[in-house]
Amino acid sequence: MTLAEAVAEIRDGMTVGIGGWGARRKPMALVRALVRSPVKDLTLVSYGGPDVGMLCAAGKVRKLVFGFVSLDLIALDPHFRAARQAGALEVMEIDEGMLQWGLRAAMIRLPFLPTRAGLACDVERLNPALRTIRSPYDDRETLLAMPALRLDVALVHVHHADERGNGQILGPDPYFDELFCGAAARRIVSCERIVETSALTDLGCVHTLQLNRTLVDGVVEAPFGAHPTSCTPAYGIDLEHVKAYVAATGAEAWAAYRQRYVDVDHHAYVEAVGGSARVAAIPAPIF
Repeated sequence: MTLAEAVAEIRDGMTVGIGGWGARRKPMALVRALVRSPVKDLTLVSYGGPDVGMLCAAGKVRKLVFGFVSLDLIALDPHFRAARQAGALEVMEIDEGMLQWGLRAAMIRLPFLPTRAGLACDVERLNPALRTIRSPYDDRETLLAMPALRLDVALVHVHHADERGNGQILGPDPYFDELFCGAAARRIVSCERIVETSALTDLGCVHTLQLNRTLVDGVVEAPFGAHPTSCTPAYGIDLEHVKAYVAATGAEAWAAYRQRYVDVDHHAYVEAVGGSARVAAIPAPIF
């Protein structure tokens, strides 16, 4: 698929899950294409980074379900901060473990999964729709019943994929991309490169094959499609560009940033941020 074909499947009011983690392996080429689209009133589910901030800046988000919205090296995305402080979006802020438990419940077609995460803290107070459940066994423990987070669409980014939808992640952490895809009715994967199926095991061991074709409906080839977030070992977080993105707060600054970096096709974007050789040379972050 092309980027435009992929986001054309997203409609107003849909719930969209976005894989990756903070400023790491976010499907930013798909996110920028979504910003360019006319779609609005989205519910986002994300371990948020610039994906959430950019969609908030573009006025696309009605509700956000999240554990955090961070740029890693910069603690809080300012576009998200501005939208939340202005009361521009409904939020469901939950524990990071609760979020993955909600995705897992949706993936295995359960209405909820019990957890201790979120108990005895402000998660319950700020999310009064959450319910608890009593263990039916002898311990009779009270647990939080994390509801399934069912998604209409999932967007994730991987290193390699074949045309059937098998996806390969070479970095040190797959995060929860498999759960995002499993929780969604429609699953779109962007990748650095589309390869033959037989090449996947030559490019990495079998354990790097994190997505199988039953979890994927569309594949988009988008080299450097996670930029400015990292896609290690291919390239790291582009801190220089992240700082430019952070500085683009306020209507005038955001309009200028969007004109230069968002309202252009993907090839023009890569050139605008310094070209493929520059991005490929960005070292992996060390935490």
